[in-house]
Amino acid sequence: MQITNLRTATVAIPVKRPTAISTRNLAVREFVLVWLESDAGVEGLGYTYAGTNGGRVVQTCVDTVLGRIVIGQDPRYTERIWEQMFKESLLIGRRGGTLRAIAAVDLALWDLLGKLHDEPLYRLLGAYRDQVPAYASGGYYRPDLDPLEEIAGEMGRYVERGFVDFKIKVGGRSIAEDRERVRVARETIGPRARLALDANNAYNDVALAVRAAEAFAPYDIWWFEEPTYPDSLPNSTRIAQSVPMPVATGEIEATRWGFRDIIAAEAAQILQPDAVVLGGITEWLKVAHLAAAHDFPIAPHWNANVHAHLVAAVPNGLTVEYFHLDEDIYNFERLIDPENRLQVKDGVIAVPQRAGIGVVLNDRLVEQFRIG
Repeated sequence: MQITNLRTATVAIPVKRPTAISTRNLAVREFVLVWLESDAGVEGLGYTYAGTNGGRVVQTCVDTVLGRIVIGQDPRYTERIWEQMFKESLLIGRRGGTLRAIAAVDLALWDLLGKLHDEPLYRLLGAYRDQVPAYASGGYYRPDLDPLEEIAGEMGRYVERGFVDFKIKVGGRSIAEDRERVRVARETIGPRARLALDANNAYNDVALAVRAAEAFAPYDIWWFEEPTYPDSLPNSTRIAQSVPMPVATGEIEATRWGFRDIIAAEAAQILQPDAVVLGGITEWLKVAHLAAAHDFPIAPHWNANVHAHLVAAVPNGLTVEYFHLDEDIYNFERLIDPENRLQVKDGVIAVPQRAGIGVVLNDRLVEQFRIG
């Protein structure tokens, strides 16, 4: 069996309202799509998120660096293909866009394998469960709206949808202003719900991060996410050992070696490996098993379509991050017809039973948003 063709596309899906996190504005989401065709007549689909303007850079890496490695290979040799892609791209990557390009190809390989075996991905990987808990992620900064009314409205809508776990952004306003946003979120979701906070690397000073965490602590915080730069491991360790709630990190970390260093530095208590960031499913599994060996729970970042399968496949999966499409934050599912989108009820995702990853794109919508 051989891979006979590779093709790619970049799509740019705008958000409908001004949106920001603590460090940047988010007007559009770019995704890179990869299709691998086999001589068995089966096609696999992979994808990655490329930020607000990096899609064509990642797409070019797939087309010019990785494609010639993959064509002609047996798709069942995922470990060999991953190692060859990683070694070939060492001088231009090791992190960032190159690892996202590898991830998109790797996801396409696993999607292809699932279809060849007529099995959903999580069962191909050794299923642990058939459904996974999910938390409602939101609380982004909307500069055109009242911040407290926006938090109350969004969290209230998720409560009505049956969610019991939640996350909002912090770090984009003063500690006092964010404390009010956290207070309103807690009052809206109730005392028994779990509430996490995501700072997106906002606090580059350890003392400031600790002061912020202490201000938020009265509202019973589930975890404090990415308070500082992920590469600043000494500061991350100081923060993790000083704040009154667990610290979570890893959403933009890459490879098993990056997560090994987080674990060794005791820089977090919860790991957030993202398969479309760290190098794909092949590498994600190594990270998950490494985390299990050190008794770390994992709560993957974003991309619920693939992470529902991965969390369902491992016993140390804690939860999956979920965005309802109507909230206009993470908008990948705008490419998917409604009947093929993830099914979520009362904060639980039923893992798709379609073969492979289970993502079925609408070709017309792909072309509508295509830029490369």
